Amino acid sequence: METTPQYRKIIHVDMDAFYASVEQRDHPEWRGRPLVVGSAHPRGVIAAASYEARKFGIHSAMPSKRAMQLCPQLIFAPLRFDVYRSVSREIRNIFSEYTDLIEPLSLDEAFLDVTHNKPKIPLAQDIAKEIKQKIKSKLNLTASAGVSYNKFLAKIASDMQKPDGLTVIHPIKAIRVIDNLPIEAFWGVGRVTAKRMHELGIHTGKELRAQSETFFIQKFGKVGKLFYEFAQGNDHREVEPYRERLSVGCERTFSEDLMEKEQIIARFDALADELESRIKKAHFEGFTFTLKVKRGDFKQVTRSQTSETCFLLGSEFIELATKLLDTVNLDNKGVRLIGFSVSNPAVETHSETSFNRQLLLPFEPY
Repeated sequence: METTPQYRKIIHVDMDAFYASVEQRDHPEWRGRPLVVGSAHPRGVIAAASYEARKFGIHSAMPSKRAMQLCPQLIFAPLRFDVYRSVSREIRNIFSEYTDLIEPLSLDEAFLDVTHNKPKIPLAQDIAKEIKQKIKSKLNLTASAGVSYNKFLAKIASDMQKPDGLTVIHPIKAIRVIDNLPIEAFWGVGRVTAKRMHELGIHTGKELRAQSETFFIQKFGKVGKLFYEFAQGNDHREVEPYRERLSVGCERTFSEDLMEKEQIIARFDALADELESRIKKAHFEGFTFTLKVKRGDFKQVTRSQTSETCFLLGSEFIELATKLLDTVNLDNKGVRLIGFSVSNPAVETHSETSFNRQLLLPFEPY
């Protein structure tokens, strides 16, 4: 007798323009107007942009000077991380009414496994609707939600109808959705990996799915297996409650010591690209950037800088590392290792809690 396939019920909730929306909520005079969160200083960087500001091409991580050129009437709201964290806790409390299997990715987004939920609501879509309604009624904010049978597809779904959207990717429609995805939409595919994919003639999920698992492992190593699984509609990663990630980093050890400053700086590009990719993959946001240098005599030196906004972009890492390198005394010993990392996370950390994982339910409508 043929058995019924088993599926999890995963929801991805993503707050709409979170920081900017909180500011517009708390300042009615700013509603409906182009607004960014961040400093108006010429060397400032945008932390978040309202949807009104995005119509001008403004986005997070954009230099403030460029944003003001695109929209001279732009409103700048100062960062209020204590407020954003407080609102995030209230959102998390709403999630916990339905499940303890909550994996926060940042202050404004999380995965929920509602396969076995507290109110025993059969349809994950109905849970997502309730969560959106409660966020709206209690906090006067909107969220977009995606529902599917794994994390990869739930995240894809939540991006499909922003803002204030709700999208369900049913198991029988998953491959059709994946086939039409641009390769850049796949988890773990950053700017560098996308370029490599394009060089291999892979631009869409359908073209990705046409390749073999061996092909991807040969071209991309261990992460290639993950790309292959996603293309088949598979993602076996569990929703991990209260995971504690304190930093994301990468480093390089060189076969010969780098003696000149120009040689050292020339290695920053590759490290910056890798760190940017890892941060995106981990959905990590941190306020402190650290440069690690191990000299030829094995003495290790670290230099850090903390900002009011999260470090996310490779260009930021290169600029900061170059500045911090000026404060490192190499003493003509050369450099055998360089490391970049981002720490001091925006997400509050929690002590690890043990949860009993029940068996998955047979397939039901979503």
